[in-house]
Amino acid sequence: MRGILLSDDDLPGPAPGILIAPAYAGTGPVEEERAEVLARAGYVVLLGDYYGEGKRAADAEEATALMFGVEAQRPVLARRMAAALAALAAQESVDATRLGAMGYCYGGKAVLDLARSGADLAVAGSLHGVLDRPPQPTQAIKASVLVMHGWDDPLAKPEAVVALAQELTAAGAEWQLMGFGQTGHSFTNPRANSPENGMAYSAAATQRAYAALDRLFAEKLGR
Repeated sequence: MRGILLSDDDLPGPAPGILIAPAYAGTGPVEEERAEVLARAGYVVLLGDYYGEGKRAADAEEATALMFGVEAQRPVLARRMAAALAALAAQESVDATRLGAMGYCYGGKAVLDLARSGADLAVAGSLHGVLDRPPQPTQAIKASVLVMHGWDDPLAKPEAVVALAQELTAAGAEWQLMGFGQTGHSFTNPRANSPENGMAYSAAATQRAYAALDRLFAEKLGR
C-alpha cells in the first residue's frame, strides 16, 4: 500500500495526524486539495491507499472493478485502513494519541469500517460515504463519528442512514449526522455532473461539511 504524506516542515513538535481515505477511483484532486489545506493548518496528513500500488482508476469502469475487488473481501478494507493508521501514527512528526480520519464515497465506508473495528481514533468523518454494515461484528467505537450525507444519495437511502444511527448508538459511539437536502452523492467533487443519477457537486454542502469536520478535528485533536 502506497500512501502520500504531507506536513509543514516548520511544525513545532509532534502534531495530530489525519488519515484521508479517497473515493473509489483512488486519490485525486479533491483529496489532494483537502490534504494540503489540512497540512497548512498544522496536521500531518496521510493520503491512504486501500487498493495497493497507489492505484488511480482511469475511468468509472476501472474504479468500479477495483472497488468490487476489495468489497468482495470486505474485512480486508478495515485491516488495510488499520495498517495505514498505524503507519501514520509511527511517524516521528505525529502525536499518536491524536489521530483522526476522513473519507469520501467508498473511502467514507473505509473510515466507518475503521471506526467499527474499535481503532484508537478520535474522529471519523464520512463525506457522502456508503453506509452499509460489514460482515464482521462492530466493536465498541472510540471515535467521535461525523456523517455528512446528501439526503438524495442513491447509494445510501434514508433507511441505510437510520440503520447506521442505530448501529452507532449500539456501539456506544458519540455521533453526529449532517443531512443535506436537495443533495446527492459525490457532492464534494466539482467534476460530478450526473444529477439524473443522483450525483452532482454542491459548493454549499461541501463548504458546510468541511466547516463542521474542521471544527470537530480542532475540538478532538487540539488544533
